[in-house]
Amino acid sequence: LVAYLAYRKRSIMPGKLQNLVEMAVERLDNFVCGILGPQGRRYTPFLGTLFIYILFMNFFGLIPGMKSPTSNLNTTVSLAICVFFYVQYTGIRSLGLVGYLRHMAGDPRDVVTWLLVPINIPIHIIEELAKPLSLSLRLFGNITGEDVLITVFVGLGVSALSFFHLPIGLPFQLPFYFLALLTGTIQALVFTLLSTIYFSLMLPHEEH
Repeated sequence: LVAYLAYRKRSIMPGKLQNLVEMAVERLDNFVCGILGPQGRRYTPFLGTLFIYILFMNFFGLIPGMKSPTSNLNTTVSLAICVFFYVQYTGIRSLGLVGYLRHMAGDPRDVVTWLLVPINIPIHIIEELAKPLSLSLRLFGNITGEDVLITVFVGLGVSALSFFHLPIGLPFQLPFYFLALLTGTIQALVFTLLSTIYFSLMLPHEEH
């Protein structure tokens, strides 16, 4: 909705909304292209959307009565699986099927590396499967921890005034809202950063 409203009334002299959206897109594009190079612009829409999507889902838990969707494994695993399949698709499309299989085999070029292929293939398969697992568990664990921490301090605040028999309490949780804003942003950034690195590892690159 925000993107549509900003795009609908776009002009050479941007208004506040268009300026905000353009700044967000430019920053995300610079972030992705800073890691992937000029070819990274192809992946900015996916990775940028991933960051914004996760960021707002992390912040949902800060609204009273709401819960962060990213504190549920169904959400984080789904996001990680999307990244996993897109990375594998990118590898096959960029390297070709033979090149992709060669990459999984450790890109053998001499006798020694060919002898290591039986070891490299299982290691690479485990590595690729571990990536979505680590992405999903890291995000789930951190956001769940934030929600639990805030809930505990809300309970302590209510307990502190329990002798008044009031349905309210002291706002002990308030400082942790600011901490959650910071960590929620960091977790969205980490998920996006690691996803970008996974693309970088799969894309063709010069041998060093």
